[in-house]
Order: sequence, then structure tokens, then C-alpha cells
Amino acid sequence: MLPPVAALDAAPGKAGKPGKPGKGEPPPSLGIDASIIDRNVKPCDDFFRYACGGWLSKTEIPADRPAWSRGFAEMAERNQTTLRELLEKGDSAQAGGAAVPDSKKLADYYGACMNEERIEKTAQAELAEQLKPIDALKTLDDVARELARQHLGFGHPLFSISSMQDFKDATRVIGALDQGGLGLPDRDYYLKTDPKSVETQKEYQAHIERMLTLAGLPAAQAKAQAAATYGLEKQLAAASMSRIDRRDPRKLYNRLELDGTIKLAPRFPWQAYLTYLGFGGLREINVLVPGFLQGLNKALSETPIETIKAYLRWHLVHSVAGRLSKAFVDEHFKFYSQRLTGTAQILPRWKRCVTATDGALGESLAMAFVQKTFGADGKAQAQELIVNIEAAMEKDIASLPWMDEPTRAAAQTKLKAITNKIGYPDKARDYSALSIVPDSYLKNAIAASVFESRRDLSKIGKPLDRTEWGMTAPMVNAYYEPLLNEIVFPAGILQPPMFQRGALRAANYGGIGMVMGHEITHGFDDEGRRFDAQGNLKDWWSEKIGAEFERRASCLVEQYNGYTPIAGENVHLDGKLTLGENIADLGGIKIAYHAFKLASQRSPQKMAKGSEFTEDQVFFLSAAQSWCDKRRPEYARLLATVDPHSPPEFRLNGSLSNLSEFAAAFKCQPTDKMVQKNRCIVW
Repeated sequence: MLPPVAALDAAPGKAGKPGKPGKGEPPPSLGIDASIIDRNVKPCDDFFRYACGGWLSKTEIPADRPAWSRGFAEMAERNQTTLRELLEKGDSAQAGGAAVPDSKKLADYYGACMNEERIEKTAQAELAEQLKPIDALKTLDDVARELARQHLGFGHPLFSISSMQDFKDATRVIGALDQGGLGLPDRDYYLKTDPKSVETQKEYQAHIERMLTLAGLPAAQAKAQAAATYGLEKQLAAASMSRIDRRDPRKLYNRLELDGTIKLAPRFPWQAYLTYLGFGGLREINVLVPGFLQGLNKALSETPIETIKAYLRWHLVHSVAGRLSKAFVDEHFKFYSQRLTGTAQILPRWKRCVTATDGALGESLAMAFVQKTFGADGKAQAQELIVNIEAAMEKDIASLPWMDEPTRAAAQTKLKAITNKIGYPDKARDYSALSIVPDSYLKNAIAASVFESRRDLSKIGKPLDRTEWGMTAPMVNAYYEPLLNEIVFPAGILQPPMFQRGALRAANYGGIGMVMGHEITHGFDDEGRRFDAQGNLKDWWSEKIGAEFERRASCLVEQYNGYTPIAGENVHLDGKLTLGENIADLGGIKIAYHAFKLASQRSPQKMAKGSEFTEDQVFFLSAAQSWCDKRRPEYARLLATVDPHSPPEFRLNGSLSNLSEFAAAFKCQPTDKMVQKNRCIVW
């Protein structure tokens, strides 16, 4: 168990249950910022700009960021500052009056990362030591040995391997082989032929060339190896499954086992690879994309060993670039941040080192963070919120006119089986097997990666651990995991403006309540609905009702296909790629609103006298102001290709334009822009 936690002091108002102020206490705070509302915009025309217009006009995206937001980015910034204080002041060793394990490892990892002077002196030699084994490769058996080394410590060249729950028996953990090995963000970057894509392809090859030159290759060799590497990656991209197809879990379940894998791609020495990896007995394997392994087999049959060596050399340099000297860090930043996202400046060293330390020893660092920032009463209030939202979802399912009784009963069973994880894990990860040294950032980063890879792969064949978390507590995020049928809300997101103790109930239901409703609805979106209450891939829908769900979902596909995220450019959102998130956004805010109304009926809450807003309006304004967001055009263009989330502007306006409850709250007319003519209704 984590040590007792201190009260949260970042939120306005006094601690205590919302809606029940003590005798003589003032009513709850409004929980929204009226000063950032743009009153020149009509709420029924563009609610995002109405609620956020003042913030949008006065906020500049920081030079070291591709985007900025009032909710997620500002919360993450505060959390990083807290983590920095813990690491630099030694508070991680004794936070909140209780000892935190691994305090020396935390200090050594962060300190080695911050020691730029030493990195400048030693990085080139350390990199050369890591590259040396590649020079000696002569056969595919040698390649298998090198791949095992890199897959444990550096990245995922050629393909990736990990553990996964069996889609058909979620109590079992099996091995998973998946597509991988690309240096650009998505396969489409290699396959598109428009001018911008061709320009990016050329610049990417030039970037590979520059990085290999920094690694010590003569210019002519670096140029030739960059071209050869790109050619191999393009072959892998052509064999890769699209992001849209990967949204269907039925296409990703192919239990071929080791024997089937060998038959699919006989050119690669699979048994030798697994032995070098340290898991020679692995037999239970799901091949997520069989077509990719067939393409890999063809590529290995046609590609000279020298090209494979060049490819592996590039991917090693690419994977460790951020842990090397300034020349490598700057070149990596220029392509991946400046070129692809429009970011002008690199993040300060301390922010990069805080993030790296969190990634390596996150659950130990999280213990100190939780003790310092997250109140026990905050956890209780968050749990109360989610229970009420689940009750509203139960009522919603019970009243859906388009669902038949057998499917409705199965949906209710799944809802009631959802596990809620709030704040932080009950038991922190054991890092005793991870060795950290005080004088080498690169060695520490590799050691942390090896530790995590082995920890993950060692789960194969063992009983499923349902207590494990996929995020650390300081992270500003949340998720639903269909194979575990669980929703997880780290302490990092349970903070203002999303979650404010002492604020009006409407504000919390609109802020974090919408996120909670969103994650619950993921259990019933186009992907989540494929899994049953136990987390198994199973069709629990009647044929007729499944077809009706698809019809209703197609309404959202069409709606979001029409949105253009970059002014003046013919770039559209992909309604199929973003469908799951759009379903969850629409269902999430609707369910959170109904939960808010049910809670208000049970325990009415008084607002401050003279408020210009109704409780319903505060609910929707709080939801909107948690998502105020600005993005650079380059970054918006990148995300339109790879991100399953729509931009916040459309996540908000797109969802609210389908809600009669929103229209009623702001007295919108049928002809207003925020009223969909043909409303999409799923949940």
C-alpha cells in the first residue's frame, strides 16, 4: 500500500464533500473562468470559441511546444514542476513523512541525465561501443542476435515483440508479434505521393544521412546507407496494416503460435531470435498482422546483409539520440519536432530529464508525487463521481429504444463488471532488479529499457496481474482497457481545471465527469463493444442490433469527415480513424450530464447569488474550458494522419451539436450552427 497521502492544496475552496458546505461557509466556487469567455461569439454558433475565445486570443503556444492547452498541457506543466522539485530537493527520499523506495536510483538517473558536460565527453565513445556488434553481422542468425539486443534495449527495428492478453481468453498472457521498424510516424508517410509527403520523404533521408555522419560514417557511406535504409523501410510500410484497419480487433487476432510464425516467415530464424532474447521456450504467439510478416520475409529474402546492417545502425542511433551529445539531440529535434510539428525550440533539459526519469522509475517517483499532491478525500470524491456516472450509464442503457433485451442485458453485465482504478496503484513496482549508475545517462536508459522489456515478456504464461497500471500517477491522462474491462484515472488528471474540490458540482461533472463518461463509453465504442464483460473478444450483440449500432456510428463518421483542422488547407479529419474517440466524446458528455442531474435531484446545490449562468450552463462551460487548445499547423497536419482523437475544437463542438440538452441550456434554435440537422445518437 502507498503511505498515507496529504491533502490536496492546489484546488480552490475548502476540502469536503461538494454540495454540502458547512454552517456559515460560502457556497461552492463557480469552477469556470468567466474572464476567458468571448462574448462576441454566440454560444450556439461556436461554443468552443465562446467558452475559450479569451484564452485563445491571449495565449501563445510556447516556443518549445507543438501545441498548448488550458487543461492537459497546463496540468502536465504543474505536475512536471512538482516532480522536478521532488528530484532536485531530495524530497523523493522522504516525502510526506514516509520513505520512498529507490530514492538513490531516482537521484542517480536524473542526475546522470542532467550532467550534460559528462555526456558531451563520453557519448561518442559509448555510442561506438553500442554500434560495434552491428559491424560484425554476416548472417541472418547474427541479425537475430542483434535484433534481440535492440528489442530489449533500444527500440523495435523490423518488428516488435511484447506480451498481450489472449483476445479469446483474457485470463491468459501470450506473446505478440506486431509490425514495426519505421522511422516516420506512420506507413502513409512512405506511401503518399503529394508534394508535401515527397518533400518529407526526402528530408527524412537527409536526416538519416546527417545522423549517420554524426555517428562516425564517412559522408559517402552515410548517404548510401540512408538511401538503402529508406528503401527497406518503405517495403515494411507497404506491408503494414493501416491505422483504420487496426481499429478492428478481429483483424489483429491470429494465434499462429511459433510453428505458424515460422511457416509464415521462414526466412527469419525465429527460434534463435527467441533464445537470444532469453525466452527460447515461448510458443504461444499471436501475430497481429500476418501480412506484415509475409512482407518482412520477402524483404529479408531480397535485401543484402549490408543494407540490413545499415538499417539496424540507423535505428540504434535513432533510438538513443536523445541520450547522446548536443549534436545528436539537436539534429533529432530539427527533424522530428521542427519539421514534423513546427516546434521552434527544444524543451529545457530539466523537463526532458524529468520525463525520462518518470519513464524509467515512474512508480517509485509517483509515490512521492501522490504524497505531495493528491488528497485521500480527493480520491474519495473522484470515486463518488465515477459511481454516479456509471449509474447514469446504466440508466441510459436501460432506456435505449434501439437495443433489444438480450443485448441490453449483456451490456448491463459488462458495465457492472468494470473495474475503477483511481489515483495510484495500491502497490508500487519493484525496481530492485534495475541497476542505475550515477555517471552514464545512456547506460541507464538502456538498462531501464531492458528491465521493462524483460518484465513485460516474463508475464507470458503467468497468471494475469489485474493490479497493474499502464500509466504512472503523475500522468495527465486516463484510459479504458477492453481486455481488462477497467478504467484508470491517475492522480495527475484529477486536478484543476478538470477536477476542483470546493467547486460547484456542475463544474466537476462537466470537467472530469466528461472524461470519466468518455472512458466508460469506450467500453461500448466500435472497438470496445467487441469485448465482453470478462475482456474476451466475443460478439455479444444480436445481428440486428449490431447492424443498428453500425448505422448510428456511420452518422459520426460522416459528420467528422467534414471537419478541416487547418485553415486554408484541404486537410480533413478521418471519421473512421477517430470514430471510437468521437463515440466516447458524445456518450461521455451526455452521460456525465445525466449523472450531474441525478446527483442534483438527490442533493440540490445552491449557487452564489447573482450568477449570470445556470447550473446547466456551468456544466457545459466547464467541459469546454477544460479543452481550450491551440496547435501549430504542422502538428495539426501530423495528428490528422496518426491521431485517433479529433482536435479539441471538434471533440467539443461536434459532440455538443448532437445534444438537445446543450441546445436547451443555451436556448439554441434549430437553425443555429451548434445544432446538427440530423443528430447522431449512439449512447
